[in-house]
Amino acid sequence: MPGRIVRGGRASARSSGRNSSPSRDIPDEGADTTLRRAICGVFGDAQKSTAGHRKCVISLRKIQEACCYEPVNYKRGKQAEDFEETDFNGEVVRIILRILAVKKSEAVGDRTVRFLGTYLNVASQKDNELLDQEDPEQTALPETPTSRLTTQILSTLLPLLQVKDKTIRFRATQITSHTINSLDSLDDSLFHQLRLNLLKRIHDKEAPVRLQAVYGLGRLAAEVEDDEQNEDSDSDNEVGQGVLVKLLDVLQNDPSAEVRRNLLLNLPLTKEVLPYLLERARDLDGATRRALYARLLPALGDFRHLSLTHREKLLRWGLRDRDENVRKATARLFRERWIEDCAALPAEQAEDGETQSAANNQAADPSLDALLELLERIDIVNSGADGGIAQLAMKEFWEGRPDYVDYVSFPDTFWDDLSPELAFVARTFNDFGRSSGKEDGYAGPRALDVMVEEKLPEVTKFGCLLEHELNRLVETIRAAASGEDEDAEEDSAQREFVVEQMLYMALTFDYSDEVGRRKMFGLMREALALPELPEESTRLVVEVLRLVCGESARGEGEFCSVVLEAVAEVHDTIMGDLDEDDTSVTEDSFHSATSHFDGEEGDEGAHGKKSKKRNAKADGAESEVSEEDKAIRSIMVNMKCLHIAQCMLQNVACDLEENIHLVTMLNNLVVPAVRSQEAPIRERGLVCLGLCCLLGKNLAEENLTLFLHCFTKGHSALQSIALQIIADILITHPSLLAVLGQPADVDATSATATPENALIRPILKAFSRSLKSSDATVQATGANALAKTMLSQLITDTDLLKQLVVAYFDPDTAANFHLRQSLSYFLPVYCHSRVENAARLVGVACPVLAKLATLREAFLDEVADAEEEEGGMVKLNAIGNMLLDWTDPRKIVGFAEAAGASSGKAEGTHYLFAETILERLVTSQVSKDEKKVLFSLLGRLHLPAEGCDEESLKTILELLAEAVDTKVAGDATSKNVLSKLQTQLLKMMHDVMTAERGGGGAEETIMETTELPDETAILHETDMPETAATRAGATEIEIEESFDEDAGLDDEDADVTQLRTEMRDTTLGLNGTTIGLDGWPEAEGTRVQLAEGDTELLESIVVDEHTAM
Repeated sequence: MPGRIVRGGRASARSSGRNSSPSRDIPDEGADTTLRRAICGVFGDAQKSTAGHRKCVISLRKIQEACCYEPVNYKRGKQAEDFEETDFNGEVVRIILRILAVKKSEAVGDRTVRFLGTYLNVASQKDNELLDQEDPEQTALPETPTSRLTTQILSTLLPLLQVKDKTIRFRATQITSHTINSLDSLDDSLFHQLRLNLLKRIHDKEAPVRLQAVYGLGRLAAEVEDDEQNEDSDSDNEVGQGVLVKLLDVLQNDPSAEVRRNLLLNLPLTKEVLPYLLERARDLDGATRRALYARLLPALGDFRHLSLTHREKLLRWGLRDRDENVRKATARLFRERWIEDCAALPAEQAEDGETQSAANNQAADPSLDALLELLERIDIVNSGADGGIAQLAMKEFWEGRPDYVDYVSFPDTFWDDLSPELAFVARTFNDFGRSSGKEDGYAGPRALDVMVEEKLPEVTKFGCLLEHELNRLVETIRAAASGEDEDAEEDSAQREFVVEQMLYMALTFDYSDEVGRRKMFGLMREALALPELPEESTRLVVEVLRLVCGESARGEGEFCSVVLEAVAEVHDTIMGDLDEDDTSVTEDSFHSATSHFDGEEGDEGAHGKKSKKRNAKADGAESEVSEEDKAIRSIMVNMKCLHIAQCMLQNVACDLEENIHLVTMLNNLVVPAVRSQEAPIRERGLVCLGLCCLLGKNLAEENLTLFLHCFTKGHSALQSIALQIIADILITHPSLLAVLGQPADVDATSATATPENALIRPILKAFSRSLKSSDATVQATGANALAKTMLSQLITDTDLLKQLVVAYFDPDTAANFHLRQSLSYFLPVYCHSRVENAARLVGVACPVLAKLATLREAFLDEVADAEEEEGGMVKLNAIGNMLLDWTDPRKIVGFAEAAGASSGKAEGTHYLFAETILERLVTSQVSKDEKKVLFSLLGRLHLPAEGCDEESLKTILELLAEAVDTKVAGDATSKNVLSKLQTQLLKMMHDVMTAERGGGGAEETIMETTELPDETAILHETDMPETAATRAGATEIEIEESFDEDAGLDDEDADVTQLRTEMRDTTLGLNGTTIGLDGWPEAEGTRVQLAEGDTELLESIVVDEHTAM
């Protein structure tokens, strides 16, 4: 048996080599056997690749059957060793224990675990088949060799789930969870122990361990009852109960996205769990949201079992997601799964709970009924408005389903009885065909524009169809107003939606055909004069009328005249009805009074007096009702006329003073509305007046004071309107504010400058008051309006900029999402668009930090628990990081061009920031937290070479010296920041002076610098060797922040000392003199001749010309 001896010797040698290792001490595992070699060989092949797992499963199963079922085998005349089931189980467990030490990053561990789960599943099925052959009527759970092996494996791993080593804990949890998901049944006693231990692992500090724990518990969640009790201690009993509840809590609150995503895909799909799963559509992780739309919802079944709210939210969240992959997954879900649910199974069968008979992987033929049902299921009447989610969903539908694009047609029968769904199909098809093409993803065989022209009716015929729908709308509105039909209100909403969709279609038509244009022109003019027409439909009618009239000046004049005629007709119609009602009431009262007196002429008793009193009361009541009705009608007619005028003003661009129709409307309709005592009329009149001011600069200049007065004295709604109007006026007519902002260029004594300049202070005061308003809407509107004017460079006030930044971080505005969203866009865009804007923010950065530090301290005093504190206000460090990013010169538009031209203008913002921070540290009392943030910013400023002039460098170095002298740096980190900054700035000063000398030579330069307190403040002047000019610095210096407390201080001091020595040596000359800190002489022509009495000074100066070499 030499072969065995050799193999055993090699094994012993390897074993001895391992035992000699100081890092591991493997215990004695018994003698090497053929069974061990066979099993190790199978597992060795399994860990190489998953492709050979099937073959490895067959091999390991043969070994198990040989140990558990079959007698001793004979091969090639040699008798194999006889092994029992316990030997086989022991060897498998031994190998599993070897897997536990494999790190998570090693793929061989995952392959081995996967092979083990596959083998246990296959072996369990084989054992059950053998038992079924022996006893087919057995119903109890049998005990098989594989079940005993599984029990031994899991019993061995259970104590290892709580060990200290995270790698062993991870592998033990992974093997346990994979085994649970691979088997169909488990022993009851083992089931409870597994559930209890895995529940403890869902709160493990390591995310991979939690991931494997929830993977195993996801299988157990559906089989666990909350009221089940254990025999363990009280704490274990509490942990063991409510598995599903605990998993749902992990799904909502676990910080690991992978854990949440695993639970999302493995929890049971029950009625109670489904709302928690659908919440993941708003998960922070994009992959988790994509898993919901791409994997969970398609596997959920018929979407019609979801509620209408869930359908609408899922579409809205998915199609408007910031992740493109999520949007694509949602679009595929809508056009491939939901439409197939409607096409494969009618709605009646779906409500009865029947299953689909068509195969899921086979698409159904295009069906208009299925498409209409799909639109009905998402409630397009409410979600199909302009910009609604239904419109976006149908755009994705047409792009991804070219078969439906070819299938849909619009014959005459289509328009006979238009439902909201049919009208929406026609409108979205028209929009898609006229605005999309091959470049937008459409893969159909025919051109879309040609298809639209062929399928949709021409303009003249469409006008007749629209006229029919307008008549139906007016009828339903009148029926709803009369109250005769209970369903008339719902019908009127549907008719209004149909008319709106057709008007949207009319906005895309080509009116070059004169017959069609005349038809639509007459129809729109008649429709605009209908008092019952809703406001949204009125707006669309005005826009269509403007399109039909043409874009020329003549067409604009015709448009204005037609609209004003319609306004007069609406006024006469409504007030005429009121006059008729008054006449009928008067006549009825007269006739009743006449008949009364005729009948009772001879009776002058008590009964006659009582009758007269009753008649007098009745006449008074009728008069009161008539006056009240008249006031209501007056408000209605003014609101309707003002709305039409507002729609007209939004569609014209001519000069107000040159259009007689607009001047007439302004004097007869808008001005009386502004002076009205009714709040709704006054607000709408103010909007119309603001639109008029946009068309005329003189009118805007005259009424700007009026809008400021409305903001000062009005209520919140009026304040918001006034702020919007003021901002629009300033942007439309910038010359109004440009004159105000240039007092230096205008003669202060001129008559025209004084009244204009007097408006700037009220405007700034109004914006300032709006940012401090207690009303969230006014605050958001003011910030939005101010942001627009600042982006247009109309307002450059730094105090208002400071208020905007403070309002962005103020905890009081945490609930004002409109304000914060506007400012989150405005602040970086404002700073990165211009160098001047970034410089303004640098100027207010330190005051902003000081203000926010005070606010944070007050906020922390008010708030008790830490959780609310964390969610209430941003930390000062985060605020500083955002200010640093906003003022980064590398992100300013035009930085690359400015850097290439060496202008230094775009590169100097952080130099200014450094000066501001140092001045704040030196001249003010700064809190500990604020000081920490300031030093952190000071160490991370971007200070490129040649980005600052000599004077600024001098100022910063002086402030640095003062900061070191006053000891504002209290810890080693802050001192290190100052030391690094001073070193870099001294090098830059050396480069600047070298460049001024033109690279050295016979010219002498006198340089003054700021030294540390322990050094002399006077530098001597001497001739500079020519080679000293070769010390040019790097093109860019980036100061990085160091958070090591003591690292690098000695090295930095040595560098500073060496640099000072070099600079002193290079500025000493034989014929020079010294200057103090009060002057910076020029680089040339500054040689000072010494008198005869100054020879002692020359003798005291020892110059080594070779030092500068």
